[in-house]
Formats: sequence, C-alpha cells, structure tokens
Amino acid sequence: MLKTRIISAAVGSSLLIAVILLGRTAVGIAIFLVALVSLYEFYHSLKSAGYKPIEYIGYASCLMLLPVVFSGKTADYGKLFAAMGLFYFLLTVAVFMHAVFRHDRYTLSDLSLTLFGIMYIPFLLSFFILTRNMEFGSYYMWIIFIGAWATDTFAYFTGISMGRRRFLPQVSSKKTVEGSIGGLVGCIAAMTVYGLFVAGKVGNIPLYHFAALGALCGIVSQLGDWAASAIKRYAGVKDYGKIMPGHGGLLDRFDSILFIAPTVYFYVSLVLG
Repeated sequence: MLKTRIISAAVGSSLLIAVILLGRTAVGIAIFLVALVSLYEFYHSLKSAGYKPIEYIGYASCLMLLPVVFSGKTADYGKLFAAMGLFYFLLTVAVFMHAVFRHDRYTLSDLSLTLFGIMYIPFLLSFFILTRNMEFGSYYMWIIFIGAWATDTFAYFTGISMGRRRFLPQVSSKKTVEGSIGGLVGCIAAMTVYGLFVAGKVGNIPLYHFAALGALCGIVSQLGDWAASAIKRYAGVKDYGKIMPGHGGLLDRFDSILFIAPTVYFYVSLVLG
C-alpha cells in the first residue's frame, strides 16, 4: 500500500510540476479541470447515499473560474468579483427554481447539497487562481502546495511511527494526536525552509511570516482533511474516487488545498499587502 502511494504521488507530482512550468494560464486551466472532476466525485459520492444534487448547475459553476484564469494581473478585480457574484446569484436562483417547479423530484437536502458543492469546490479553488495571479504569485502558489504536502507527509509518517492516542475516531480511525502535531510542526519547518530559499525574491518578506503561514497552513490543511473525512462518513464512502491508486480521487488529494488556498490569499492580501 505504501509503495503504491509513493508511486502514485510521484507520478502526480511530476504532472503537477510539468503544468506549473507551462505558466499561469496552464495552472488556471488545470485548476478548472480539477474543479470539474472533483465536483463530479463529490456529487456521485452523495448520489451513492441516496441524494440527488442538480449536477449540471454545479458543473456550470466551474465556468466562472475561466474569467479568473484569463484575467491576468492587470484585470479590474472589482468588476470581475461583481461578475462572479452575479453569476453565482443566478445559479442560486436556478437551484431554488427547482424547489418551485421540480419539488416532486428534488428535496431541500438535494438543493442544499448542490449549493454546498459549489461553495466547497469551485468557489474555494478560485482562490488558488487568484493567488497565482498576484504579484509574486508563482512563489505564493508554492506555499499552498507545500502547506498541503508537508502537513500530510509529516502527519502520515509521524502517525504510523509514533501515533498512540486516537484523535477524532468518529471521523477517521487512523488520525492520532501525535500525527496531527507532527503535521503542524513539519509544515512550519518546511515553510520556514522555503522562506529561506525565496528570501529576497518576494519583496523582502520577513522570515517569521513564512513560519506564521506554516502554522496556519498546518492547521487549516488538517481541518480540510477532517472535513472531507466527515463528508465521506456521511456519504458512506471510503474515497471520493479511484483516479489516483493509493490516494483515492482528485478531491481526496485536493481536500486540504481547498482550505489552504483562501488562507494564503487572505494572508497575503490583508497582512502582507
């Protein structure tokens, strides 16, 4: 199992690095595709539990990522955010019209889960693209990945080597207190090393900001993982999909990034901006 996880992670990382090297637009299009596949996995997990999300509205919500992809650094973000707000408002109205005209087919739970999927996946992933579009965005983007990878890796290996006390057994039987602490400490260390590596390349940001980002990412990364595990528990599935052997679906790999991307975006915008 470990060998399969490592091979699958190596292949996935190689593809990711190849996309990143192609530039900002390629990254944005890749995130758009990730959103579509992840939303598909999410909705189909819910369908296995007997729910009926309105899938075509959910997939349509991913289209709003494309203007963000092609907007670039010089875009009028005030108008862009207004357009995004209008688009999501219309989608919300469309969902509620199903409660009026298709109440015999869709329950309130179906409608709510449709909107939940939109907020959970394409909306949160949009912050990844927004972060990439920032000044020094190519460096900030790596903070998102490092936050997810370092936390997951250190938590995993600390958990299997030192884990004794179970943590959140009602959500995931494999989580341990030691693994959680190891993930947090490992993320802080990895982010601090990254800060040393990019020193002077991102506007002379003091090193303690990287340590702070490591702490925040180490926390929210695990919150994202726990949230995904809780949703899978509700849906009665082990993994969202099988696209990555040993890891599950794309959503299983991006569950932490969904929480980290907005964290990095708002920290850079509000604290470093």
